[in-house]
Amino acid sequence: MASRDPASDQLVNYKKSVKDSPGYITTKYGAPVGVKTAIQTIGKNGPVLLQDVEFLDEISSFDRERIPERVVHAKGAGAFGYFQVTHDISKYSAAKLFESIGKETPIAVRFSTVGGESGSADTVRDPRGFAVKFYTDDGIWDLVGNNTPIFFIRDPTLFPSFIHTQKRNPATHLKDPDMFWDFMTLRPETMHQLIYMFGDRGIPDGYRFMNGYGSHTYKLINAQGVAHWVKFHYKTNQGIKNLAVDKAAELASTDPDYSIRDLYNAIGKGEFPTYTLYIQVMTMAQADGCKFNPFDLTKIWPHSDYPLIPVGKLVLNRNPKNYFAEVEQIAFSPSNLVPGIEPSPDKMLQGRLFAYSDTHRHRLGANYLQIPVNCPYRVTVSNYQRDGPQAINNQDQAPNYFPNSFAGPQECPRAQRLRARYTVSGDVDKYDSGQTEDNFSQATVLYKQVFSDAEKQRTVANLVGNLKDAAGFLQERAVKLLTQVHPDLGSKVSAGLAPFKKYHANL
Repeated sequence: MASRDPASDQLVNYKKSVKDSPGYITTKYGAPVGVKTAIQTIGKNGPVLLQDVEFLDEISSFDRERIPERVVHAKGAGAFGYFQVTHDISKYSAAKLFESIGKETPIAVRFSTVGGESGSADTVRDPRGFAVKFYTDDGIWDLVGNNTPIFFIRDPTLFPSFIHTQKRNPATHLKDPDMFWDFMTLRPETMHQLIYMFGDRGIPDGYRFMNGYGSHTYKLINAQGVAHWVKFHYKTNQGIKNLAVDKAAELASTDPDYSIRDLYNAIGKGEFPTYTLYIQVMTMAQADGCKFNPFDLTKIWPHSDYPLIPVGKLVLNRNPKNYFAEVEQIAFSPSNLVPGIEPSPDKMLQGRLFAYSDTHRHRLGANYLQIPVNCPYRVTVSNYQRDGPQAINNQDQAPNYFPNSFAGPQECPRAQRLRARYTVSGDVDKYDSGQTEDNFSQATVLYKQVFSDAEKQRTVANLVGNLKDAAGFLQERAVKLLTQVHPDLGSKVSAGLAPFKKYHANL
C-alpha cells in the first residue's frame, strides 16, 4: 500500500494501538448488544416494535448528536501542548504561569475561520481565530484572539450587525457583497483591518504559518500591585506563508479542509508547530499621554514606541483524540482570567467578557466548564454554585451559601492583593466614535510603508475582485475611503473597477 499521511491513517493507527480484544458493543447505559444489524420486528417483514430499547437508545442519541454551531468561528482545528516560560516578566505580572523560567503550563489551542459555516472552506479570505486555553495553577486563562492585531470595529454594539454582513442575506440565503461593503463604507474605522485582510495575510497558508494576537489591551499586575497595560503577540516559528488567490480558490474546491489536514498531519509526523509569545508594555502614565486611544481595537501600538518583549514559547505536540469532545466542545472566553491578569477599558473586550460565556451556556449548557476539555483540572473547583443540567461535579456535601460556619471555601488573600485600582470619570452617554476618531493614519502606514510594491498590487487586485460585485454607489463610497487611506490605492482600485461599473445602477 502506498504511503499515506497521518490523517489518512488515523483508523489504521488506532487499530494498531488496540492491544487487547476490542470488547463488545454496549448501549449508553452499559448493556451488551447482541445483534447490531437488525431492528426488532413482528415476523420477518412485520412492523417494528417500540420495545426495541437498543434501537431507541441508538436513534435518540443520533437525533441529538449535533449541538448549535458557533455563531462565529464555526469551522476550526484544535491541538494540545504546553507553554514554557523563557524570559522573566514577574516585574509585570504575578500570574503563576509566568512565575519562573522553565515553568510549563498545559495548553489547548483552537484555530478557525471567522465568517463561514462549519462546512465552509479553510482557504477563504477571512480573519483566522487563534484562541489559547492555559490550564494554570490558578485556573483557566483564555487568551482569545485572531491572526490580526486589530479588528474592524471598536464598539461591541456593532458586532452583531458586522457579523450579519459576513453571513447570508436573510432573503436570498446567499453571501451578499452589498451587505459587506455597505457596512464597511458606512463605518470608516474598518479601513485598517480591511487593508490588512485584503493584503497577502488575508489568506494564510494553514494555521502553522501565521501569527496570533490577543488583539485587545489587557492589564498585568505584579506582586507589589503595580499595573501595566499590555498586548500579547504569538509569532510563528515556522515563518509566515500565505496562499496566492488562485491557489486558495483551487484548494477551496479540491481540499476545503486544507488547514485542518495540514495541522493534524504536521503534529502526526512529529513536526510540532511552535510560536513565541511576546508582550508590548505601556505604563499607566504613557497611556494617559498617548496620542491615540490605547484601548481602541482598530489601532496597533507601534513597535518603535512599545517594543516586543519575549515571554515564552507555545509547543503543539498532540492532536485531539476526538474532535467533538475536544474541539467542538472547547469553550474559550476572555472572562476566564487569573490573578495577575485583568481586562482593560477596551470596549470590544468589555463586550466579549459577557458574550462568549453566554454563547457557551447556550451551546453547551450551564455547566460547560465541567466538560473535561474546559475543566480547570489543575485546581479544585470550590464555590457556592450548584445544580443545573450535567452538574457532574456538584461539590458533594459542602455548603452552598456564603458566608457560612461549616468549612466552606474562603476568600483568597493573594487574589485580593492582585487587584489594581484605577480611577475613571466622565459623563454617562453613548459615544459613537465612527466619524470622530483617526480612522486612516495607521491604515496609511500599513499600505504605504509595510506593504511591498508587489503586495500593494495584489491588494488592489483583491479589493477589485471583491468590490466588482457590489452596487455602483457602494463602489464609489469605497473608493473615496480608500483614497483617504492613500490616493494611489484609491485611484488604482477605481481604475480596476471601471469595466464593472456599467453593471450597477447608482442609488
